[in-house]
Amino acid sequence: MRKTVAVVLPALNEAKAIGKVLAGIPASIGSMDVRIIVVDDGSTDHTAEVARRHGAKVIRHITNLGAGAATVTGMQAAKVLGADIIVTIDADGQHNPADIQLLVESLVDGPYDVVIGSRLLDPVGMPASRFGANLLLNGVTFFAHGKIVSDSQSGFKAYSREAIEVMELSSPGYEICSEIIGEIYRKNLRYKSVPIKAVYTDYSKAKGQHFLNGVNLILGLLIRMLRRA
Repeated sequence: MRKTVAVVLPALNEAKAIGKVLAGIPASIGSMDVRIIVVDDGSTDHTAEVARRHGAKVIRHITNLGAGAATVTGMQAAKVLGADIIVTIDADGQHNPADIQLLVESLVDGPYDVVIGSRLLDPVGMPASRFGANLLLNGVTFFAHGKIVSDSQSGFKAYSREAIEVMELSSPGYEICSEIIGEIYRKNLRYKSVPIKAVYTDYSKAKGQHFLNGVNLILGLLIRMLRRA
């Protein structure tokens, strides 16, 4: 039987951008079929309809639960569908969907359990504010989990099914990215960071993590660190 790659897109009000992202996702990678899962996290626009028109399986949260909760929902759905590899990618067009093949091939060839698409390994064109914010959040991730990677906040990752099965993820918001780094180290998972070039448009910059999101992320990490103490 052919193996399957599930591409998971958490999405909140992304009707303007998600169609182009979905159109760029490859139908297959080598001998593996690709299936697309969009988790509509309580959108009030036509995100779900656009996703269905592009052949995606859509799972809808009735209310907005957060990027982390949507990511976990997508991962669980991928497991139910029997996916061998799970890729998460942002729905706002910040990532080039053609790079999905790079992450998947790096995962398989390693072999690794997790491959992280790192914007900071190829930061040309990255706004200085985003570069600085990501460095700060790398430091916060290190403070909370004792480990660091080049781009702790990247939502563009590829996982083996085995990695998803052992990770224990519960963060509802953006702090899930840092929680994943902690789980990689706690579960002794093999990982690699590969350079990707983010696509920054006025739209994707407006949809990214804002100052308040960053504050909430830091607070969430600190609360989790205190709970583990």
